[in-house]
Amino acid sequence: MKALYNFGIFIYKTLVTVVSVKNKKARKLCAGHKRIFSYLEANAVPEGGYIWIHASSLGEFEQGRPIIEALKNNFPERKILVTFFSPSGYEVRKDYAEADLICYLPFDLPGNVRRFLDIVKPSQAIFIKYEFWANYLNELKKREIPTYIVSAIFRPSQIFFRPYGGYFRKVLRNFTRLYVQDEPSRELLSQIGVDRVTVVGDTRFDRVADIRSRSKSLPLVEMFSEGKTTLIAGSSWPKDEDIFIPYLNAHSELKLVIAPHEIHPGHLDYIKEKLKRRYVLYSEADENSVREADCLIIDCFGLLSSIYKYGDVAYVGGGFGAGIHNVPEAAVYGIPVIFGPNYKKFKEAKELLACGGSFTIKSNEEFDCIMDRFLTDTSVMSKAGEIAGSYIYGNIGASARIIKDLYGIDMKNGEDR
Repeated sequence: MKALYNFGIFIYKTLVTVVSVKNKKARKLCAGHKRIFSYLEANAVPEGGYIWIHASSLGEFEQGRPIIEALKNNFPERKILVTFFSPSGYEVRKDYAEADLICYLPFDLPGNVRRFLDIVKPSQAIFIKYEFWANYLNELKKREIPTYIVSAIFRPSQIFFRPYGGYFRKVLRNFTRLYVQDEPSRELLSQIGVDRVTVVGDTRFDRVADIRSRSKSLPLVEMFSEGKTTLIAGSSWPKDEDIFIPYLNAHSELKLVIAPHEIHPGHLDYIKEKLKRRYVLYSEADENSVREADCLIIDCFGLLSSIYKYGDVAYVGGGFGAGIHNVPEAAVYGIPVIFGPNYKKFKEAKELLACGGSFTIKSNEEFDCIMDRFLTDTSVMSKAGEIAGSYIYGNIGASARIIKDLYGIDMKNGEDR
């Protein structure tokens, strides 16, 4: 199985190289990988000792960020290395000030693994949520480097729990401790003999609470949202826009802020063509234009987490594609959240649905029904928002529990005492 695994990684690496000829994301990944070892050899201190934190992409990084910042606050002398697998994480956070080194993770091939660990000499490794690279975990165990995974969540469908998953079950046993989100994950792991497990919850809740406390003031968005019920549509794709834009067109009592997942000209043109009411791009907006517009299109990145605070209800995109985006990022502001049908891999979405703080839709008709209820009885919308906010704040504290267990630092609600 080990040889087959290594062959699979090699094939994946080769395919990325082939696809990079036409794919921009793959091209960035290849370019980044070419620089990994020269970057580390030039910048890593010879004695190593890094706390190495690995996140697949931006979302996982945000889950690990409260831990990184708690470490820096309490142990400023400790050196931190952050690695990413995806360009969407690396490109956004490559200048993150709290890390001493930031780079891509070399492909999980034995030679890469040994060379990487020889250079950085980590004192500790922390993986976020779903990262189970067999060669890295085997080599870390061999070198007796304490290794953890945080915010992990497990489902029966994963390979670890299949009859043919024996090799990957052994890989899980390399972790010094697994910090998981929920009791079902702990029970699944127990069934396969993995018992060094602690249920702590999801650090993402700590992160969105922190983001809310540091949210930006956006005067133009505030002016736009005044006077009418405002729907914030975040990380939307065309299939999402086919749902909520027709509703806006038919309801003059509603305003809409769209922060699409992609802001290339083709996607922005698609949105404009569907709109039948007045719109303005954020990059072109001023006081007069936002007061006159019915739709504000956010054509830049980095504002969405602050924009939600100006909304009465949120629509989080991705549910008609690979999966919904960041639901807690909206719910933390105490507003109800609507999303598409592909949410079942997201624990927080399912729990918000169960308690009444969020709503899922499969069609325009279902979306229209929910919005009609909100617009005709704002108390229903307000109550759902209160439930959403209470759910988020009732689940913070995972970062504090992890930090206490690993480093003996007492924190309060994810912040230093």
